[in-house]
This record gives sequence, C-alpha cells and structure tokens, in this order.
Amino acid sequence: VRDSNPQPLGYELYVVTWNVATAEPPDDVNSLLQLNSPKKPDLYVIGLQEVKAAPLKFVTDLAFEDSWSHVFMNTLAPLGYIKVSSIRMQGLLLLFFSKLEHAPFIRDIQVTYTRTGLYGYWGNKGGVSIRLSFYGHMLCFLNCHLTAHMNYASQRVDDFEYILDAQTFDTKNTPRILDHKVVFWFGDLNFRIEDHGMLFVRNCITSQRFNLLWPKDQLTMMKQKEATLQKFEEGPLDFQPTYKFDLHSDDYDTSGKKRKPAWCDRILWRVKPKSSPTEEANEDGHNEEEPKKQLQEEHKDEFPIKLSQEYYTSKMEYGISDHKPVIGIFHLELKKMYETPLVQVSAEGEWSADFDALITYSLLQSFPSSAWDWIGLYKVGFKSVSDYITYTWVKDDQVSFSDQLFQVYVNKDEIPVLGGECVLCYYSSSLQCIVGISQPFKKPKSFLHPN
Repeated sequence: VRDSNPQPLGYELYVVTWNVATAEPPDDVNSLLQLNSPKKPDLYVIGLQEVKAAPLKFVTDLAFEDSWSHVFMNTLAPLGYIKVSSIRMQGLLLLFFSKLEHAPFIRDIQVTYTRTGLYGYWGNKGGVSIRLSFYGHMLCFLNCHLTAHMNYASQRVDDFEYILDAQTFDTKNTPRILDHKVVFWFGDLNFRIEDHGMLFVRNCITSQRFNLLWPKDQLTMMKQKEATLQKFEEGPLDFQPTYKFDLHSDDYDTSGKKRKPAWCDRILWRVKPKSSPTEEANEDGHNEEEPKKQLQEEHKDEFPIKLSQEYYTSKMEYGISDHKPVIGIFHLELKKMYETPLVQVSAEGEWSADFDALITYSLLQSFPSSAWDWIGLYKVGFKSVSDYITYTWVKDDQVSFSDQLFQVYVNKDEIPVLGGECVLCYYSSSLQCIVGISQPFKKPKSFLHPN
C-alpha cells in the first residue's frame, strides 16, 4: 500500500572496501564493521578484491560459500542481519547485508559482472554489481578492481567507463548503472600519487598534512577533465594512503621496490539529478497542458533521495594485506514508496515434530506469484535465504479460503526435533527475494519422536 504523503525516514548504510591480497579472513571483524558502536547500520555493503581464487578453491567457494562470506555472515547474523545478495567474479566479491526488518522491502535484486583483465577474457580485474529496490528507490553498488601501476591512470578511467556501458539489467526503467537513483562506486581503483618523490610523500603522511598530496592524486586529477568521473562525489581523504604496507605492519613498503604510498582504495557515490517535469514532457514529445499537469502531480508525490557521508576513513589495525580496509558510513534519507510487505505469513497453533504444522498467508498486494514460490522455516538469527531448517512449496497442500487468504500444511516428518525461536519467510521465485516474514514464534522441543 502506498502512503499518499509519507514522511522522510533516515537509514544508515555502511560500505567497506578492502583488497585482501589473497589472505584468509581474520577471526575478528568487529572493528572493521564497528560493531561496538551504539548505532547499528540498516545496511552493510562489503566489497573485497583479490579474494583467493586458485582454481580448486574457487570451485569450492562457488559450491559452499567462501571463507570471507562465512566470517561476515557468522558475525552479522546474531545481530539480526541477513545476507540478501552476493556476487563473485574470481577475486572480486560483493556482499549485501540488511537488517531482517527491511528484507521484505528489498526487491528487484539483480547482479552482474564485467571482466576487464586480459582484454576481457580474465576476471582478475573488472567490476561486480548488485542493484535493488529499497522501499521503492533504485540503488546500485559497484565494486571494482582496476588496472594497476602509475602510468595507467587513463586506462583505469577507460575500464570504468567500459564497465558502466557493459553492465545492463533486465528492467525497463533502470537498465544501466547510472539510471539508478543512487550509485555507490568503490574498490581498489588503483589511482596513484604522481610527481611527488617518496620523501615528500612520507613526510606529508607523518605530519598528517594529507591535503598537500591531494592535487597530485590521480583520481582527483582525472576528475577535473573526465565528465563521467565528475558525476561522482567523494569525501575528503583525511586518512593516510592505504597502499602499500608491509604485512602485519603499519610500515609502508620496505622491500627493494619501495612502492610509493597511494589512496588506491576508495568509496564514491552519485545521486541521480532530478529532472524537471517540463524537461521530461519535452523529452517525451508532450507539449500539451494536460500531460504536463499529470507529470507535475507525479513529481509532487516523489521525494528525492538525500545522501550524506558521515564518516570516511581507513582501519589501520588490520595487517593481513598490503592494503588497509576503507569504510564509508552514509545517511540515506527517503520516503517509503510502500509501507506493507507483499505477503503476510504466520504460524498457526503449536509447532512441534509431533503434528503437521499449519501456515497461513495472505496476499496484501498483487505480484507475479509462481508454483516455485516457497515458505521457509528459519531459526531466529539465520544467515541468508538458503539457511532454512525446512521449507514447503506454497502450491502443495494449499487450501484457499478467499482470493487473498491461504493455508499450507508442513508434514510433521519435515520438522526437526529442535526447540527455539523461529520465523517463516515467504520467498518469491519470480522476484528472487523474501516478500513476507512472520512474527517470531516458539517451536517447543518435541516430546514424541516422529514416525
């Protein structure tokens, strides 16, 4: 149901980028995610580069989830977050986590990737993206690993523009990345610091006069002449360059190569400019007064997204890679386009392994339901959509009481002998997302053994 005059609401979005240099994850990522902070983000977006992609390990990861995904899921699930979506292209990994309460309002999820390494045949460089609708507003997250080395700044821009052109989505209104209301672009972008010698760069870092290095940062320089880059904003680089460090150290490269420090790891964003109703009318070839009025009415209801960056820094305490991770915390203000989930689902009566269980669900809005839709039983604190205890197809053993209200039975033999608090989630096969979550309910331990 769409509210005729919704009020703007604020959401916290936490973005991480880290080139992990094929290292295995640390045991503790609490500091990386700032889990001790009293304010918990609504969304976590984690982009990694150079996740170990040896052939055997890569095949294993595709089948079972990689070690980095496991660490983040195991850390965030007990705090009420689920992994909504992810995409992996060799060393590039992008993870999207949400508080469970938002999951039924995250829809239209699509992922894609673009290779740029070795003329597009090898995925060691390129970009992976997740796009989705968050309360009706289209967001896109692009994690990139661009060409390395000092003298390839123009190649990096070319690769980025190629990724923007190559990535398309199966949707009418937002087929390309820049069509989305908000785009986050982050990763190991590999831009370096030109001209200045090593001694000057290190003295600026030691004295924390980072601003003296900004004019020779390649991304800052390229933004002055590249129109595509000018569409993106970035917070001030008020933290020391994040590349290149000796492992398990805060010392910059002491090897024979003595590579110059650089801000390779970046987080940028773009909010799509809002076109005026008159411009849209002209674009469509409508100059009559009536269509103009209609467009103005539509725009009056629409609240443009507001985005502000609250924090932008590196996390120096992690030493497993020659890069330090970078985090950006954003405040996202928007009006919800809808207030209710597509489906209301609930557990009826007592659930145990001794009796067939009963699920009731009702369709609150029309959507393309399918015979492949299912309802999963999850323990509270589950990690992702695939982390169910058991499930039932909605069209099996379904009883219809009206056009909107339905009941489904779950065979007692399918219910494990486990106690604890659970929830039911309705998963839409056509929309590829959870569209309804029940209230938590207790599932008592069984006193009888199922036959």
